[in-house]
Amino acid sequence: MAYRYGAYDDGPDPLAPPYDVRSALDDMGDAILSGSTPLDALRDLLKRGLPGAPDRRGLDDLLRQVRQRRRELRENTRLDSTLERARALLDKAIGQERSELQRGSGGRPPGEQSPDPSDDARFREAALDALPSDTARAIQELSSYDWRSAAARQTFDELRDLLRREVLDSQFRGMRDALANPDPAAMERVRQMMSDLNDMLDRDSRGEHTQQDFDQFMEKYGEMFPENPRNLEELVDTLARRAAAAQRLLASLTPEQREELAALIEQTLEQAGLAEQMRRLGDALYSRRPDLAWGTPERVSGEDPMGMGDAVTALQDLADLGDLETSLRQDYPGARLDDIDEDAIRRALGRSAVDDLEALRQVERELEAQGYLRRHRGKLELTPKAVRRLGETALRRVFSSLEAGRRGDHDQRDAGTAGELTGSSRPWRFGDEQPLDVVRTVVNGVRRGGSRTGALAGTPARVELSVDDFEVAETERRTAAAVCLLVDLSYSMALRGTWAVAKQTALALQSLVATKFPQDAVQIIGFSNYARVLQPEELAGLEWDMVQGTNLHHALLIAGRHLDRHPDFEPVVLVVTDGEPTAHLMRNGVPRFDWPPSPETVELTLAEVDKMTRRRATLNVFMLAADERLRDFVDEVARRNGGRVFAPSAERLGEYVVSDFLRARRRK
Repeated sequence: MAYRYGAYDDGPDPLAPPYDVRSALDDMGDAILSGSTPLDALRDLLKRGLPGAPDRRGLDDLLRQVRQRRRELRENTRLDSTLERARALLDKAIGQERSELQRGSGGRPPGEQSPDPSDDARFREAALDALPSDTARAIQELSSYDWRSAAARQTFDELRDLLRREVLDSQFRGMRDALANPDPAAMERVRQMMSDLNDMLDRDSRGEHTQQDFDQFMEKYGEMFPENPRNLEELVDTLARRAAAAQRLLASLTPEQREELAALIEQTLEQAGLAEQMRRLGDALYSRRPDLAWGTPERVSGEDPMGMGDAVTALQDLADLGDLETSLRQDYPGARLDDIDEDAIRRALGRSAVDDLEALRQVERELEAQGYLRRHRGKLELTPKAVRRLGETALRRVFSSLEAGRRGDHDQRDAGTAGELTGSSRPWRFGDEQPLDVVRTVVNGVRRGGSRTGALAGTPARVELSVDDFEVAETERRTAAAVCLLVDLSYSMALRGTWAVAKQTALALQSLVATKFPQDAVQIIGFSNYARVLQPEELAGLEWDMVQGTNLHHALLIAGRHLDRHPDFEPVVLVVTDGEPTAHLMRNGVPRFDWPPSPETVELTLAEVDKMTRRRATLNVFMLAADERLRDFVDEVARRNGGRVFAPSAERLGEYVVSDFLRARRRK
């Protein structure tokens, strides 16, 4: 046997590594942290294309190509060519008849005499001169004319065959080729097909139609429907779209052209005995698909001649491209990638575009299947797993921005998180992060009787371990910390463009404490007119508060309660804000806002600062604005508490906060 090897061209590479959806989540995270909803962030990702997959087109790329294809089709489509061809053939037939009449009766059958040949010729010429200028009416009057010229009669028959083929092809795609040779039996079969089709639609409207009826219909007339519909719904959709395109063709012509072509169509159908069946079919299709753009004009500017059937096909393709453009934009309520028609994509852009679309759908499915996204009450949400991933990504970005060679807790995968070894061990418990004591673990397995001697000489013995055999090396207990991160949620954070980095910083600190310092107790507090504790899973989708007030007083009260619940922990308090306190919590629990800040607001806030000092908690403030009032306030906080003041740029906020936390933890 002979084998040939070549490039695989039947879809995406089956051996290509799977796309890592985590990079897609990271890309979405930037938009989510900037204030986008998970759904909007996902849509933006799918429009741009997949990060790390440059060979895959996004929805915007596919949309751009669809628009280009639609523009080319408009520029190459001409709608009145059938009228021109009909006029040309009509003029040709009349010219041939006039030439014959000028030669006298030479073209008459042998033996047939006329008492006055010249008068008969003049009478016929007068009849030709009196023909109306309207092509349809002229053809109708000539349908009963006794042609003297055999060539003219042949040309006129060619004209009627052309109209019959084009009119039927405008309703049934591919019918023109089936009627290429004039055959009464073929036309009778078309009439029977239309009658059976209308009867089947009538039965369906009464609820009497079955799939077996459709299968029998297709077995009998399947060659007339190159689209190969699988059921009646698909057949109706195909025919309705083409009928609507034919109506759009008429609507796109000038009023004179429209009237003339409509008359030609009606006349052709009457002569073929199909007018009544076509009216029944048109009414049934319109009632089933009134949503199609029936009678909506289409602007085209082509120059090349195009038959009526081809023009209808072009308009049908334009309508399909328009629908495809709408679904690719994904800008309507409830939009999903499943709305995009794969067959329409394949017809417009080819197989590779279908593969690109499937890659986008796969990412959307995998984000849900792998537990990063979930749908709750019709709304797309991030899961805790996704929030943890965003926190890890934010933390990696913070570490990557630290100066090279700078001391700190860099991402070092071969280092454990426990303290110094004490030399002793203890049984392993679920959740332990200390290193395993391998020697003690194996010894426990041997003592328990888990040792097995090899069956053959020279085969090494093996030790079977159970869960109870494992022991971990004990380490020195590391001091735990009670960490409070106070984040300003006021509207000014969004106006200054610091909102996204503040959320990213909170996620990075949360991730750092959870992974590197699991014994620490971290609490993130957001404050505007009120203060509230923020859970890790709500951080990513958190939005700023469009209210007045920066209630640091309330935030410090909540942070103080967190520290009091952990009296043996080392206190760490970090404040991120872009403004001085402008609100405080009154005794009745209602916030009071004043601008400029009232003396009472400042006094109550500083009183909480003094309480933090008595708790031995150092307040480090990260100032995101250079306002004079804010500088004066944080300087007073530093003087009273002994903490430090930082003024980082927005893009370096995470680096400053994480570095300061690590410095404090190393000191502890």
